[in-house]
Amino acid sequence: MPSIIVRGLDESVKRQLAAQAREHGRSMEAEVREILTKAARRPHIGIALLEAARDAGEGVELCVPERGDVARVADFE
Repeated sequence: MPSIIVRGLDESVKRQLAAQAREHGRSMEAEVREILTKAARRPHIGIALLEAARDAGEGVELCVPERGDVARVADFE
């Protein structure tokens, strides 16, 4: 199984994770694994809202226009 290392984590965040892990009866590593898994599997908010609108519309199909624009680099000069 792949591993990751998170450096520079604020001490207060580490304490919070440890407290949550104790509340859930698991190790801090297991707690972080659960948080990351849930976050990665969470649906994109835009897609979730679109699906919710479709469900509420009782068969009414929403028109989603195609995007023709291209992402560009910000110029800070």
